[in-house]
Amino acid sequence: MYRKNLVFAAACAGMLLFGIVFLSLGAVNNMLAERFGLTENEIGTLTALLPFGILAGSMVFGPVVDRFGYRWMLVGAALLVGAALEGMAFARTKGWIQLFVFLIGLGGGVLNGATNALAADVSAGERGAKLALLGVFFGIGALTMPSTLALLSHHFPLPTIVAGIGAVTLLPTVYFLVIRFPPPKQRAEAFSLARSFGLLRQPIFLFAGLALAIQSGMEGMSNDWMTRYFKKVTLANAHFAEWKAQLGLVAVTGAMVAARLVLSQLLKRVRAPVVLFASIGVTASGALLLMAADSYGVSLAAALLLGAGLAAAFPIVLSFIGDLYPQQSGTAFSTIFVVALLGNMTINKSFGALAQVHGLHQYTRVMIGCLAASALLLWLVVRELRKHAPHAPAPQPALSDSRT
Repeated sequence: MYRKNLVFAAACAGMLLFGIVFLSLGAVNNMLAERFGLTENEIGTLTALLPFGILAGSMVFGPVVDRFGYRWMLVGAALLVGAALEGMAFARTKGWIQLFVFLIGLGGGVLNGATNALAADVSAGERGAKLALLGVFFGIGALTMPSTLALLSHHFPLPTIVAGIGAVTLLPTVYFLVIRFPPPKQRAEAFSLARSFGLLRQPIFLFAGLALAIQSGMEGMSNDWMTRYFKKVTLANAHFAEWKAQLGLVAVTGAMVAARLVLSQLLKRVRAPVVLFASIGVTASGALLLMAADSYGVSLAAALLLGAGLAAAFPIVLSFIGDLYPQQSGTAFSTIFVVALLGNMTINKSFGALAQVHGLHQYTRVMIGCLAASALLLWLVVRELRKHAPHAPAPQPALSDSRT
């Protein structure tokens, strides 16, 4: 018999690794640009490859964990991430870098989806708070790359630091091997990947997926482009130092960690929709402040607001999905992550092309447009939830029927 606290700890360890994955490219894109002479558009291609790998991992994990359980998916993903980080540290051609970025994303996609589904499985009745706490470990992992690079870049070459981080990511694998996990939830004949996308015919699931697609795009832009934004816009007319650019990314991710730690308690006391829409206001304030910023300090303050505001949407919306589809959490999370990551890829690549032509300062304008669309979709999600409130399990039979 598995123990819930040990399983939740495993989910946190896996999410910490995903945080390292998600910030890996944003933390090292200046290093890669200098090593290979990359243009803004080529960096945009890399920032699209990372979520493309995460997308592939997201398509795989849900059906597999529902059918076979979590252990070996987590073990394999952790090993893949560690090996790919080592490869990215020492690669000598653009082609190898592109491959390793994709593989880092592939392992990360499995880790992201499987840990969220695992945490939801063992947190009935408090999914919103537990998923927010899980997100804290994403932030801790995300802080590992830029903060370690910022602290050690004066003493060691960046490739050496990246290789060291890659080695450390292998440690949680041992923990995954020794604890017990929840048993599989489906029989061999119960699963159909194609039919699982029938979920998207349900309005609440479709609106949630589209909202998270935009949210993922905003997080991706902030994580992958913030160091570049600080270097090219904030510090363009000042003395440039790598640690100052890295600190902009640390501000975003650090604020997200702190906000999710607060959310893990706040969601036990305040209704989730209230928190959700307040977070949109905080993000908008950060984007507007960054647009108007005339100093490095103001830009850092804006980055803090952006990180804090972006913290709420994923844990809250995923808690809605976990409550509606508890028996197919892996498949439901897999499907919604696929939709979210398609948004990440589209927005990131589009922004790379836009920045190549019109400059990185367009970041704030794109963020404002994304926030407006996200607010509308989240309002539709909340409206649909109110319809389902008296009959919360209603969507579940629709998924079951699609497999018969």
